Amino acid sequence: MESQPNNPLHGIKLEQIINDLVAHYGWEYMGYTIKIKCFTDKPSVKSSLKFLRRMPWARTKVENMYLKMLESQKGQS
Repeated sequence: MESQPNNPLHGIKLEQIINDLVAHYGWEYMGYTIKIKCFTDKPSVKSSLKFLRRMPWARTKVENMYLKMLESQKGQS
């Protein structure tokens, strides 16, 4: 396996990203920020994973939100 020292998402599963975002922001904020139905209408990790694995544009938005969250946490410490 190739090392990716400059990729902060390397080795982090999509499920972990969703769980971390929900814990930090909550479903309501996530649905407000990224307008996709799996975040606003009966949100769950399972439905989000299913949708995000099929829709690369949505996954990119979620990954970017996660990177911004990590950056803000880094700035606070």
